[in-house]
Amino acid sequence: MGSCATVVADKVGGMQEEQAQVVLDPVDAERARLFALLGRLLGAAPDAGLLIRMRALRAETGELGAAYGALAEAAGRCRADATEREFFNLFIGVGRGELLPYASYYLTGFLHERPLADLRGDLARLGILRAEGVAEPEDHIAFLCEAYAGLLAGAFPGEPDASLPFFTRHIRPWAARFFADLEKAETADFYRAVGRLGRLAVELEAAAADLPA
Repeated sequence: MGSCATVVADKVGGMQEEQAQVVLDPVDAERARLFALLGRLLGAAPDAGLLIRMRALRAETGELGAAYGALAEAAGRCRADATEREFFNLFIGVGRGELLPYASYYLTGFLHERPLADLRGDLARLGILRAEGVAEPEDHIAFLCEAYAGLLAGAFPGEPDASLPFFTRHIRPWAARFFADLEKAETADFYRAVGRLGRLAVELEAAAADLPA
């Protein structure tokens, strides 16, 4: 399937080259890297090179640190061909995969519904485009994670404080449920660790959003 938002991923990946121009808070930079990683893993199965790099993730203290450690452990025991089959079974399937990773489906029970139309309006205002040649609608979880990563990283020329409204409107209402479903999906092995990491990431973002200003 490929990445749902190559335009977004390229911008986030290029932030290292823009450090001289953009002063990014270290916490925001780490949040951007986390959501960029989630977007990459949910847009396509990891190849052998990415699995090797993920094995170097360290288990730090706290739930999120433990989730990084679990992802590193899963990357260490899984081969690229196995994760590719797992990705197919989870998200593509013969007819359909075990999970439908779209905001419209989780919020309305149907695809291509009002949440997608609302998202497209916000994306147009923010100047965020879906990569050419990608058939998946923009409310796919991979696209949303990559777009959010780009907003956190300041990769777009639009509103500087757009990341919180974007998260509140398009990710918070459903993504934690999706990741929880991924954690317990029957065909998940490697992606069980991805589900855990994603669920905690969304829960932490939501908790931070609820803190007094």
